[in-house]
Amino acid sequence: MTTPNKTPPGADPKQLERTGTVREIGSQAVWSLSSCKPGFGVDQLRDDNLETYWQSDGSQPHLVNIQFRRKTTVKTLCIYADYKSDESYTPSKISVRVGNNFHNLQEIRVCLSNF
Repeated sequence: MTTPNKTPPGADPKQLERTGTVREIGSQAVWSLSSCKPGFGVDQLRDDNLETYWQSDGSQPHLVNIQFRRKTTVKTLCIYADYKSDESYTPSKISVRVGNNFHNLQEIRVCLSNF
């Protein structure tokens, strides 16, 4: 998703945060995964290290749930995927859904890979 200023695809989210263009709010949320292999969970997904990652361990769909304690406006969502490193593990489709609880989520955006 983009901000009203149209954050360019491929923009460095850390640089955008340093300049005050965006603010990282993921630490205000509770994160959960549909499944993960030991040592490849939420901590690795969120650790800012491009050498570590989440690896699912179960049948599809593979889900990352981000739940905020109170109503929160999210203007930009940054996801790093590296097809050259991950190949078949890189998602080909990402569905962004929002709602007041897990049972009333509505899809607002679908991102398809350009690999």
